[in-house]
Amino acid sequence: MSDHIYKKIELVGSSTQGVEDAVNNAVAKASQSVRNMRWFEVAEIRGHLEDNKVAHWQVTVKIGFTLDE
Repeated sequence: MSDHIYKKIELVGSSTQGVEDAVNNAVAKASQSVRNMRWFEVAEIRGHLEDNKVAHWQVTVKIGFTLDE
């Protein structure tokens, strides 16, 4: 196993459906321009309220990826 150097980026995904969809939306968007993604961590969960109901879930996601050798 070779040693790896990782870099992290931070994104905020959102969804009207729930936390998991918000994470998946952030990861999907990152995958359009980031190579070698390896892991994610959820740093923060919050939501937007309308008429005293949850309208959007917002999830701050940190995505780790390996740098090219």
